[in-house]
Amino acid sequence: MNTASIVTLRRRTHVVLVATSLVSLVGFLWPFFYDSHAIAKTTIFFWIATALAIFLIIVEISNETLDAKSIALLGVLTAIIAALRPLGAGAVGIEPMWFVLILSARVFGASFGFILGLTSIFTSALLTGGLGPWLGYQLFAAAWIGLFAGMLPARLRGKKEIALLVIYSIGASFIFGLMMDLQFWPWALGLDTQLSFVPGGELLVNLHRFILFHFATSMAWDLPRAILTSSLILIGAPAILTALRRTKFRAAFVTPIEFAASKDDAIERAKGLKAL
Repeated sequence: MNTASIVTLRRRTHVVLVATSLVSLVGFLWPFFYDSHAIAKTTIFFWIATALAIFLIIVEISNETLDAKSIALLGVLTAIIAALRPLGAGAVGIEPMWFVLILSARVFGASFGFILGLTSIFTSALLTGGLGPWLGYQLFAAAWIGLFAGMLPARLRGKKEIALLVIYSIGASFIFGLMMDLQFWPWALGLDTQLSFVPGGELLVNLHRFILFHFATSMAWDLPRAILTSSLILIGAPAILTALRRTKFRAAFVTPIEFAASKDDAIERAKGLKAL
């Protein structure tokens, strides 16, 4: 069975995306390396990284790395995820979008998963008015979840594959919560509690406070997210994976188009060769 990604990014694009991800990772970790200008720098870093990632997608489309079939599929899945995301708005971790992202990345590959994570969160933010300093965090968190879902061992099938996806979905749910807490924690509690961020404090002090804050607050959000996502995968993954793989096979995303000569053309060509 063909397990190739339907999107193959160029080496230069991979380098830029890795660099962009590293810049974004610095944005996640800034509270532990605080300086007086860190907050402003973080916002600037994320907007630059977001703009660069979206620009790279446009470049890949213009260079036909993403062909018409891939763009159409990306658009459909982006719309589905963007429509599913508001269904859990305001609820504690009830976000049914993640199982679609994980299963799509599983079938169509890591590069496609990365792009799908970016486009779906960005589209959802446009639809719901969710534009703000948190958007960069959400974009790259979703993109990384899609990326690593597409990098899971490809040969597993059946119950082992479902078990792997369930474990991954649980881990991704908690990691997403951890990353969102990193952007929320410095502003959440003020400066007067034992869990508060200490501007300019020592690394170990702030790390200890963040761990306490995360485990004190995350269970109410991360646990429902993990339960819902893993349950949806258990229930729907066999049918959805089959449908997505059938789509990939029938659309021949990774098969080059070849134009076969008709029977009459073949006969004429044979006669011409004999005449020679």
